[in-house]
Amino acid sequence: MTAKTKPLFLGIDTGGTYTDAVLWSEAGGPNGKVLAKAKALTTRHDLAVGISGAVDAVLQKAGTDPAAIKLVSMSTTLATNALVEGQGGRVALVMIGFSEGDLARDGLKAALGSDPVVFCPGGHDVHGNAAKLDLSGLEAALPELAASVSGFAVCAYFATRNPAHELAARDLIREKTGLPVTASHELSAKLGGPRRALTTLLNARLISMIDRLVAATEGFLAARGIAAPLMVVRGDGALVSAAFARQRPIETILSGPAASLVGARHMTGLDNAVVSDIGGTTSDVAVLDQGRPRLDPEGATVGGFRTMVEAVAMRTFGLGGDSEVALEDGVLSPRILLGPRRLVPLALAGMVHGEAVTSELERQLRAPNPGRMDGRFAVRTGVPERLAAGLTAPEARLYEAIGSVPLALDRLLTSNAQNATLNRLVSRGLVHISGFTPSDAAHVLGKQANWDAATARLGAELFTRKRDGRGQFVAATPEAISERVLLTLTRWSAEYILETAFAEDGLDGAATVAHALVQRAVDAHPGIARLSVALDRPVIGLGASAPLHYAGLAELVGNGCVVPEDTDVANALGAVVGQVRVSAEARVSQPKEGLFRVASGETVRDFVDEAAAIAAAETDVRAIAAGRARDAGTDSAEIEIASEFCVSTVEGQRMFIEALVVAVASGRPRIAV
Repeated sequence: MTAKTKPLFLGIDTGGTYTDAVLWSEAGGPNGKVLAKAKALTTRHDLAVGISGAVDAVLQKAGTDPAAIKLVSMSTTLATNALVEGQGGRVALVMIGFSEGDLARDGLKAALGSDPVVFCPGGHDVHGNAAKLDLSGLEAALPELAASVSGFAVCAYFATRNPAHELAARDLIREKTGLPVTASHELSAKLGGPRRALTTLLNARLISMIDRLVAATEGFLAARGIAAPLMVVRGDGALVSAAFARQRPIETILSGPAASLVGARHMTGLDNAVVSDIGGTTSDVAVLDQGRPRLDPEGATVGGFRTMVEAVAMRTFGLGGDSEVALEDGVLSPRILLGPRRLVPLALAGMVHGEAVTSELERQLRAPNPGRMDGRFAVRTGVPERLAAGLTAPEARLYEAIGSVPLALDRLLTSNAQNATLNRLVSRGLVHISGFTPSDAAHVLGKQANWDAATARLGAELFTRKRDGRGQFVAATPEAISERVLLTLTRWSAEYILETAFAEDGLDGAATVAHALVQRAVDAHPGIARLSVALDRPVIGLGASAPLHYAGLAELVGNGCVVPEDTDVANALGAVVGQVRVSAEARVSQPKEGLFRVASGETVRDFVDEAAAIAAAETDVRAIAAGRARDAGTDSAEIEIASEFCVSTVEGQRMFIEALVVAVASGRPRIAV
């Protein structure tokens, strides 16, 4: 059977800088065959433009009929990047049964920032018994909130044991505002209210971003005559339908990295490896054990926030080809600092905007003294105007001054206060900063040539005019500073990979010591105590820039580094070889002797017999898992049920305390016929 008679699968990965596409067939060997691959710049103002650029190029290269594509699967780093960079829509958090002091737990207050929060009396106890609910304060606040936020996050005390109060608040908000609402019980069945609230808040912030991505992809597929189901990779590597992902975008954090792990295993055949995927914004490091990615049982940590999202045990660092390049302050011999913020590389800005960028760089170079804001520009991201709701007066004035053409910061900003205002606009995802990045350094050295090298060189020249603590220039030539930047990126990559290995070995609690030891070992520091460190498995280097940035990695990590042939589209390839996998949980408790309470989905029921309660819980989770599997995109799910009992023994008698019943449904996604 030839590749043409087999169904074709289209994989798409929408990253912070590039959108990748790959056309894959099950024919061509045990691992199938990549028929064509292509890249296009991610266009954040209209994601369909970048998607169409990549997919059209793939279809042209393969010479295939779009109608032959029977499944489209997509991974994305947009949600991950948004959390790392502190971006997302402005949302209102509704806390039911909590006090203001609860905001101080689990990083919730830091995540909330300046977004509004409403506290309401209510909630439940551990057995699902209700306190008195009062939503009058919420109802009074809704008219004003509806005009200033893009969505709502609702979290009630012990909602995982009884979601009734969350459902009441959700229905009220939808009726009065029509805006998207996320309720915490929809995302997690785990206890821990503030962290569940944090997860819900982040989910609400991401809805508009993922909604735009899915809508852009669906619109493009329809325009090309591709009548195939659209799937999205979740953070644990499983596939879910686009409609499923739209409601639960938080589950797509680490989507791109999870897809890359699936792709890495598929391409190399290595069962045990450390996988490091370097993109434009982040580096994502994870471990393959016996052919499967390790999952994080405590929930994914992204951007410094520990969520309740089950995902690959991935450590995400703000280090990539488009990382901000800065100089350490207040020291005689300053180090190069990278990230965590992503900038639009000057080479890219120069390619797109030409004279508007280069003339400003040349003006700054002609100045007798370097300026603090040299080589920096601001430009609107082009998101819909409704996402700019709730700006303060200073933010609105500055936002109005910034347009679709990059504007030099030394012309735009007149005070430090305005710089802080600009940073808030960047955090809201309304404005991009353009400046010198490792991608520019690669262009200066001729190691990258896809954008405008002349603009990158102007940026490097401006950077060399910065001075160290002795008043000396930090580099003699653009080439010298560029070499230093690229060496720093490789060295930091090695440190992050080794730190991940230490954490996986259980040494995360000694992170500060581990970091210092790693730095000393990587530097081959000639001290009295000489250190060396080595991985027990090779590194799989992924990402379009991996061949460049990981060329010197092996000697720093003490093991080999494998960069596969299709490393540049590992995420897109991994997106099409996964499976749908969803789960459902029910909890059985005993509020008083002889009464067994089953909390499953959005229902709470009481039984007088333990066996009957467990049987009902199993029936419920099987039905819920089957329904979620259908919603997630598979018609052939296999369901496995497991139960975990918590009991005690008193005077030789078994005493039931609690039981957790979990159903897991998995299967291949449905394809077009």
